[in-house]
Amino acid sequence: MPSLSGNAEHYRTLFETMDEGFCVIEFIDGPHGPLSDYVHVEANPAYERNAGLLNVVGKKVRDLVGDEADGWVETYGQVLATGQQIRFQREIIETGHHIEVSAYRIGDGSEKQVAVLFKDVTPRIEAEAALRELNETLEARIAEALAEREETEAALRQAQKMEAVGQLTGGLAHDFNNLLAGISGAFEMIGTRLAQGRTTDVERYLQAGQGATRRATALTHRLLAFSRRQNLSPKPLLANALLQDLAELVRRTVGPGIHVETIAASGLWSTLVDENQLENALLNLCINARDAMPDGGKITIETSNRWIDARAAAQHRLDPGQYVTICVSDTGTGIEKEDLERVFDPFFTTKPIGQGTGLGLSMVYGFARQSHGHVRIYSELGQGTMVCIYLPRHDGPSEQEEPRAQSSAAAPRSGETVLVIDDEPMVRMLIVDSLEDLGYGCLEAADGPSGLQILETTPDIDLLVTDVGLPGGLNGRQVAERARQLKPGLRILFVTGYAENAVLNHGHIERGMQVLTKPFAVEELGRRISNLMQQKDG
Repeated sequence: MPSLSGNAEHYRTLFETMDEGFCVIEFIDGPHGPLSDYVHVEANPAYERNAGLLNVVGKKVRDLVGDEADGWVETYGQVLATGQQIRFQREIIETGHHIEVSAYRIGDGSEKQVAVLFKDVTPRIEAEAALRELNETLEARIAEALAEREETEAALRQAQKMEAVGQLTGGLAHDFNNLLAGISGAFEMIGTRLAQGRTTDVERYLQAGQGATRRATALTHRLLAFSRRQNLSPKPLLANALLQDLAELVRRTVGPGIHVETIAASGLWSTLVDENQLENALLNLCINARDAMPDGGKITIETSNRWIDARAAAQHRLDPGQYVTICVSDTGTGIEKEDLERVFDPFFTTKPIGQGTGLGLSMVYGFARQSHGHVRIYSELGQGTMVCIYLPRHDGPSEQEEPRAQSSAAAPRSGETVLVIDDEPMVRMLIVDSLEDLGYGCLEAADGPSGLQILETTPDIDLLVTDVGLPGGLNGRQVAERARQLKPGLRILFVTGYAENAVLNHGHIERGMQVLTKPFAVEELGRRISNLMQQKDG
């Protein structure tokens, strides 16, 4: 049996080497009353490491931690008074240490001593606090990350669209020169015939000039639709409706050495997709096809309905069901087998340096996935390549399938006044003359401030027709907002080009407003104004 001195030595060694802090405190009377302070009778070396307090033996708690002393005296005083052991966690504010404490009374309380065993848990507390902060800010950080991702994707989409626009410009410049030649030639011949007094041929030249103008308008709208910055705006669409216009764009882009063919499936289902982005994706596929056929060949754009079963859906990473496919195939050089797995990677391209960014197929893939579809590519060296975009079937009707009210010619009006604001005198003259022919009274202004002055001094204006891009420091949208303040409910027709569409919040306008895109037919102007006036009457 070990001796008492041996036991004492054993416990002293344990006391000195243990990791946890340990001390014995003894309550004393103080300035705050009986047993209102305590002194440290014993403390092991680990006390300093765990509590951050130095040389505590013989020191009073009020001398060590000042304002915190009352809380510690109260806690340990309860242990002394009741004899019940307690466990708790608290921060020593003086040192910033968080400690986990176990305290119990020594003896029957007559010695007024309490033993305290504790350990520093500051790292754990800090980790828990960091985790709480992480969880609290997780949603905000996810939202921020998604916003950054969307911004990056938008920039990539815009870069890819502008690359497509660059491919278009050569063919478009040739077409515009032909159209302008037709328009200017028609006007010259009209002038010549009028000077000769021969009016019989004027109608023929007018039709030729108007036809060329309509074709130029269509080209302008198509080019601007491709180039403008926008988010995906899916709408019900029958893809066959795109093929004719798309084929014309492709033919201009690829040149006469490549034959372009379209195959439209009968009974094609509609799909929910952003029309402009789909056109852009298909155009880029056709540009890739052209580049794969330097000696000429054939491009085929084909639509079809597809059923995807569970097995095929798993292979294509799709949901089983019904899909609309639009495929672009060529008779070109084909793609190496080892490259097929990488063709959708951003910035991967097999084209020579300076002839491709590597964004085309990756953005087509991103567009398809964002539209809840997929892209598949099939290729054989020396035989050609086919790229198919799979888009889910839309159960509702497409915009082309929805019944449309028959347009009727604008009915003549009288006794109603229209204010026309446009800085281009020729356009302003045409609008005013056409409206006066319909029986409207017209006022006109060349800029925003002049238009506002008329609005403020003429209370009986029924309709405002304003260009969006106006000089004088006020654009058309600002004039309209001020006009609505002066006369709530005033009907407004904006005359705008795509380049100014951002001023109109990308088409999101208020009730009683419409947008007419330049250039426009006079007949369409009359219909729009008549429609707005009927809304006013209703």
